[in-house]
Amino acid sequence: MDAAAVERWRASSAELVDLLAQARAGLGGIAAFRLGPRPTVLVTDPRAVQHVLAQHPDRYVKRSHRARILVGDGVLAATGEAWKRQRRLLQSQFTGTGMRRYEQRIGAAARVTAERWAGFARSGAVFDLGEEMRRFALDTIWRSLTGHPLDAATEQELTAVGTVVAALPTLPADAVDAERAVAADLARIDAVARHAIEAARRGPAGPEGPGLLHVLLDASAERPEYTDRLIRDELVTLLVAGHETTATTLTWLYLLLDRHPEARTQALAAGGEGSSERAAAIAALVSETLRLYPSAWLLPRWTAEVDTLLGHRIEADTDLLVCPYLTHRDAELWPDPERFDPRRFTTPGGRPNHPGAYLPFGIGARACLGLQFALREMGILLECLLPTHTVTFRSTPGKAAYSITVRPDGPTPATLTWA
Repeated sequence: MDAAAVERWRASSAELVDLLAQARAGLGGIAAFRLGPRPTVLVTDPRAVQHVLAQHPDRYVKRSHRARILVGDGVLAATGEAWKRQRRLLQSQFTGTGMRRYEQRIGAAARVTAERWAGFARSGAVFDLGEEMRRFALDTIWRSLTGHPLDAATEQELTAVGTVVAALPTLPADAVDAERAVAADLARIDAVARHAIEAARRGPAGPEGPGLLHVLLDASAERPEYTDRLIRDELVTLLVAGHETTATTLTWLYLLLDRHPEARTQALAAGGEGSSERAAAIAALVSETLRLYPSAWLLPRWTAEVDTLLGHRIEADTDLLVCPYLTHRDAELWPDPERFDPRRFTTPGGRPNHPGAYLPFGIGARACLGLQFALREMGILLECLLPTHTVTFRSTPGKAAYSITVRPDGPTPATLTWA
């Protein structure tokens, strides 16, 4: 079953999660069943996960992406040789020297958020924490793309990104009908992308220097495949991937800390401000949140050829669903898996060693390009906010919504007090 079929099948997101959980409980870490016109295999065993995603990505291929209507042919949805070329161009931007280039921009966005939170604390205003996390993450990726801070008008227009992402599970199966259903939002996103591309092409770099958009424009001078359309698709891909997962993870983290305030106390007590001990403890908060709510909760693949997977024959033209969400909740791998316990990531032996047992951003060739960017971004913000503010929620969502990410299904109104 391809990603579109998954989305068509589930009348509600929880039904698919429940079905997969039942298959895992009844059939084990490699579970074969019917879901759609072709055979489907659910993969949650870490050895099988590594075989599919890391060791044999040429046998188990990605054919499409649920967000193609939004990101087009960007690197998230691209396949084959086009994907290899696009990934190669962007990869250097998210490791080593490339990451250091963006740390100042992350820090600037975090300071803007801290100033806004100080105002909330002084006034006692009620604000939506999820929206705040989206605003921070969007500001960060916009600075990284364009060299400019996020302005209010652009922020307003880019709310359309979240609208389309949230609508993906309920869009019509037909691509034309689906695009028609969100046409107004796509037009708003296209207008923002077009303006950013034109501004970067005709003018000097922004006040924070050239960004990822300039990397794409430079590539277009030498590579004919980088048309304005592909640049738009990559820009929107980076916008979606660069803020949706980060904002969602930070929102879940604060919701978890609301239920487990001792975890915040322990993280701050691990070391003084700026210490490596505190940074490691805060990173563990993020890692445990990503265990419970992985950025990539479901990874559909298609079997291009016959293979043997841990002794099971997998026929060609079989749909595979790798499900990090369920792997991370396997009690044989993670004792008391529903419990929020960041010490799993700071205590020797606290987490399984197998690389296929923990994959919030995927593993292998198609693992998320922005992994290090996202982790650093969340760490910088939390080191800034956790010591200074305590969040009190007025109400919390009662369930999760499963789309590209696992999102809290509802608003998160909150107030702040000085810690």
